[in-house]
Amino acid sequence: MRRALPILLAVSAFVVAHTTPAHAQSKVGTATGQFLLIEPSARLAGMGNAGSTAHDEILAAYYNPAAIGYFKTRGAQFTHALWFADISYDHAAVALPLGGLGSLYASLTSLNSGDIAVRTVGQPLGTGELYRVSDVSFSVGYGRLITDLFSLGVQMHYLQESIFNTSARTFAMSAGTLYRLSDQGLEIGSSLNYFGTSSRFSGRDLAILYDADPDEYGDNGNLPADQTTGRFPVPVLFRVGIGLPVRLTPAQKLRLAIDAYHPSDDTESISLGGEWAYRDVVALRTGYQNLFQQDSELGLTFGAGFQSRVGDYKVRADYAWADHRRLDATHRITVGVNY
Repeated sequence: MRRALPILLAVSAFVVAHTTPAHAQSKVGTATGQFLLIEPSARLAGMGNAGSTAHDEILAAYYNPAAIGYFKTRGAQFTHALWFADISYDHAAVALPLGGLGSLYASLTSLNSGDIAVRTVGQPLGTGELYRVSDVSFSVGYGRLITDLFSLGVQMHYLQESIFNTSARTFAMSAGTLYRLSDQGLEIGSSLNYFGTSSRFSGRDLAILYDADPDEYGDNGNLPADQTTGRFPVPVLFRVGIGLPVRLTPAQKLRLAIDAYHPSDDTESISLGGEWAYRDVVALRTGYQNLFQQDSELGLTFGAGFQSRVGDYKVRADYAWADHRRLDATHRITVGVNY
């Protein structure tokens, strides 16, 4: 405990010092890589995505890299989400414990629009060409228990956004801490997600023919040139929260959680949720996302889950429904196995 507290204070000070104050100002649309903010866990999405203190499933590492330190078994989880406008979202993650050396984690995220017809002013019904918008991110992470109840974790991310023949690439880093007062006591978690470099788009769709002086007779008006776009940062997100597991009866458990968010490109908000589980087999969940966020389109969430043990394998399936108001609802399905 005496060794863990200085580390916790140092990491918290670093996070606060390197997170730009939002001062209740919305900077929506000023950051690239927005697909990184789509939460992958159907279980935690059903709880309003209040996941900074979660540590008992592989996808908890998305919310707080410190959860990696609590992984004790090998496993994998996969999520598919039905997003807006028929956009497809997929996320896969694997965990590999290393015994006393900590644990490793890797994940892959994909967002894909599918084929879209190319339309121009001259050919509004389509040119016959097709294009697509696709975003990909690959992450690797490491976490370790500093004490039995305190964990640290880090992740490195590579991300790429592509629109037709134009793309942007960059790297980012996430770090987090997770402290539990006891095995069944209050939990405190914090994370700094996607602290990284900015990126700009490039590609052959930005190629043009340039005329340096169109008013001069005989001037070459077909000089090859490239357009340069601005540089955009990734959306840095500071998340801090508390969780409380409650044993109602020998067969029933309740988990309550609340998270506070400080994003670099939006106003601050709070998410909260709860989960009721019976014999660690079935669970019902509900929550509310991004309370107090300016012009928020998020709201209520509901979810359910089932898990069972088959020999040496523990399998689970979770579903979540989330209200997005004028943008309609979204649905997430997560399946996983631990062994």
